[in-house]
Amino acid sequence: MSRGGRHRAFAALRSAPSRLWFVVRWLIRAPWRFLRMAYRSVEATIENAVTALVQIWGNKVRSVLTVLGIIIAVTSTITVVSVVQGLGNYVTDFLKGIGTNSVWVYPQRPPGADRKGMGRAVLTMNDLNAVAEQCTNLGRISPMIFSLCSVEYGRELAEDIRLRGVSAEFQAIHNFYVDVGRFLTPIDIENATQVCCLGRDLLDKLCCDESIVGEYLLIDGQRFQVVGLIEEKGSFAGESQDELVLIPHTTGLKIYPYLKDFVIILTEAVDESSVPEAVAEITRVLRSRHGLKPGQPNDFAVETQDQFLSFMNNVKMYATSALGGIVGISLLVGGIGIMNVMLVSVTERTREIGLRKSVGARRRDIMLQFLTEAVVLATVGGAIGIILGYALGHVASLHPSMVEVSVPAWAVALALGFSAGVGILFGIIPAFKAAILHPIDALRHE
Repeated sequence: MSRGGRHRAFAALRSAPSRLWFVVRWLIRAPWRFLRMAYRSVEATIENAVTALVQIWGNKVRSVLTVLGIIIAVTSTITVVSVVQGLGNYVTDFLKGIGTNSVWVYPQRPPGADRKGMGRAVLTMNDLNAVAEQCTNLGRISPMIFSLCSVEYGRELAEDIRLRGVSAEFQAIHNFYVDVGRFLTPIDIENATQVCCLGRDLLDKLCCDESIVGEYLLIDGQRFQVVGLIEEKGSFAGESQDELVLIPHTTGLKIYPYLKDFVIILTEAVDESSVPEAVAEITRVLRSRHGLKPGQPNDFAVETQDQFLSFMNNVKMYATSALGGIVGISLLVGGIGIMNVMLVSVTERTREIGLRKSVGARRRDIMLQFLTEAVVLATVGGAIGIILGYALGHVASLHPSMVEVSVPAWAVALALGFSAGVGILFGIIPAFKAAILHPIDALRHE
């Protein structure tokens, strides 16, 4: 190696520690530089936000009129979402109360049955017995027949009361337990005894209380003994679940023989994971019993709780999507109002902008100030809308037939986020106009 090459090599070795120390020192100081920059940015943002609040307070009426569109949009969002969520939660809780592995089977005549040579849709006790014997993924099972009846107790008469003929397994499958007296027993079912259980709302119609247990009443002219009172279940879809009479299905078939071909099967899978297999087994057994050929539709319907829950989720999704159009129009109107007012504000404060620039304010400082004011104005409108939405939802929930409303946190965050986004989108042009003003021209502005 030449003398010059050795000299450069030794110089590089001597300078290596200093370079390494420079890198280490830069890495050590970098977090503190970042923290100082972040602190200055936060400080500037807070200062601009305070200035914006002062401007809003100084022009209260104009500010409210400016963000009226945003207030309407956010209020409608919170109100509708809270009602839809409350209804969805109510239906979900109701269906979960029935049982997560419940299955309903009922006769249903498919469309075009005449053209396909299919007769009327029927479901009998023999079908139920075949399902119970051949389906290995099923647990409890109960038939159900339904009709409307009149109930007479003393001098009181209640008409158009829902009557259900069920078995002893019904209360466990459907969670319809009694809290006074007893439920229907297997002996009642076997002997077709004329006993019944009443819902709580029916007591009010008959002007009686719990002392009716053990007494006799007339159901469509037939004498029945009341053996139990069903615990209160509330309303579902505007229909009371407590205005009903439960009797043994064997007794019901004896009194209403025309219902023998329209038996509903209520059952449950052995566990939640077995529901698809249970549905497949039920479909296979009933298609075989009804002599349905390949390609022919089912003359019965098999529904599970998951299908009802999926339907409710779709309803909530559609309602939210429809709301998006309303919110979009209102936000557009509100954003245009904000842009208009911010342009007026830039004109009114032209001399102020010139003074700030003459003492060293940069374009980005001016732009950030006016952009922050637009965002704060839109966010204040969103906050007012949230408060009004909460208030309207609370007032709506006071109605006796209204479900308990629920305002999810994501709806609040989404409303505030959209409001701030509108402020940014429609505040860019006024902020840019303020930032590009020449300081001399701005100071000369009258």
